[in-house]
Amino acid sequence: MPLEVITVPCLSDNYAFLFRSAESGETALVDAPEAAPIIAALDDRGWGLDWILLTHHHADHVDGVEELRKKYGAKVVGNSADSRRLPKLDVSVSDGDSLTVCGEQFKILDVSGHTIGHIAFIAEGHAFTADSLMALGCGRVFEGTHEMMWNSLKKLAALDPDTIIYSGHEYTESNARFALSVEPENDALIARSEEIMRLRKAGKPTVPSELADELRTNPFLRASLPETKLLINMPDASDAEAFAEIRMRKDNF
Repeated sequence: MPLEVITVPCLSDNYAFLFRSAESGETALVDAPEAAPIIAALDDRGWGLDWILLTHHHADHVDGVEELRKKYGAKVVGNSADSRRLPKLDVSVSDGDSLTVCGEQFKILDVSGHTIGHIAFIAEGHAFTADSLMALGCGRVFEGTHEMMWNSLKKLAALDPDTIIYSGHEYTESNARFALSVEPENDALIARSEEIMRLRKAGKPTVPSELADELRTNPFLRASLPETKLLINMPDASDAEAFAEIRMRKDNF
């Protein structure tokens, strides 16, 4: 059966994600910004919690871990290279590893840039990317370099275009305004921005998104295109340099 994922709004603009094996009843969570809404989502469905998969160490992605671990006995999975900054790990993983959770095989990708040691969990048709690739955006480069973040985004851009991208925040409306400042005549972006405004006005999430849409409209993924480089007046820049310029513009937008 296709993986069914439940989007759980947390804090003011975070998302956590639940998924479950209908066959075994195993249930997993990706990131734990806070415990209460996750517990409510589990209780509503009569589910327990067996796994907590952590993408990176920031508090707004891990603060609910200990309460959830205590309540459900869930095993916590995270990057061994960043274990000193994560909650205590029961299962440590590294770039390139495979991990079977809820009957699904996940590949672990290092997508450092936002933080050093940020990882993404990739299953067939699904990518939990948190604050690396985001809907119409990418995370701020806090710990890594712009080249590091660009290389991480390239890994994600190479996935099947039908892959669903589960990112960590509801930033899409502001990301859309910035994207239009880069590509004001991108018809796909204009249409997507209108749909985002409609969804947000109705109080609905804009996450997850489809990689194909990100490739058509996300300025950070489009930094390598000649037409994008012309729009930012950097026709001769390397791809990483063009990405860095776009990211710095967003930082000051």
